[in-house]
Amino acid sequence: MSFPGTFITFEGIDGSGKSTLARELSRRLRAKGHEVVLTREPGGSAGGEAIRELMLDGKRFGWATETEILLFHAARRDHVDKTIAPALKAGKTVVCDRFADSTRVYQGLGSPRLQETIAWLHREMIEIEPDLTFIIDVPPSIAVERARSRSKGDWRLEGLGKECMQKIVAAFADLAVTHADRCRLVDNSRATVEETVQEILEACLKVLNGRE
Repeated sequence: MSFPGTFITFEGIDGSGKSTLARELSRRLRAKGHEVVLTREPGGSAGGEAIRELMLDGKRFGWATETEILLFHAARRDHVDKTIAPALKAGKTVVCDRFADSTRVYQGLGSPRLQETIAWLHREMIEIEPDLTFIIDVPPSIAVERARSRSKGDWRLEGLGKECMQKIVAAFADLAVTHADRCRLVDNSRATVEETVQEILEACLKVLNGRE
């Protein structure tokens, strides 16, 4: 699907700083006169947020990976229908904290069968890819430290071992290679975010200016 608006996503392991960077990019784009819709996954719509609450309670329900995949796609379809597509049709810029790449990495990691299922569901149910994806790259040790400094625990980092986290970071980095047409790998291990934000803003403006 093609829209007059621009769809920008942020991906990376939890604790990478992607949510902060998504908010800061949105703020700076608005300051430059762009109409921006900032959203997130899972969630971003009434239906998506309801499914998010179910998934956050995953410990109680003990969701199988296959069930998680179906829940993510149900939430994403509602998110696209109710929030993302209408904004893009109106020519707005949508900045989304996570999208389909997260499902590909977290639920598809190490299983070709599940990767094929995810690809099929995305093709049949979602039918949209970002124009630009920022993959925020940090070492797992920094991600864990940042997540622990937050006021509440991060549901994805709970129970992940060091080896699994390294595989997730590597899988996100691989996406930057296999989808080089839309992905930008961004180092966010720097002491301050200003350098990172400026790098992201410049890359984003190039894409936006090219579409105007």
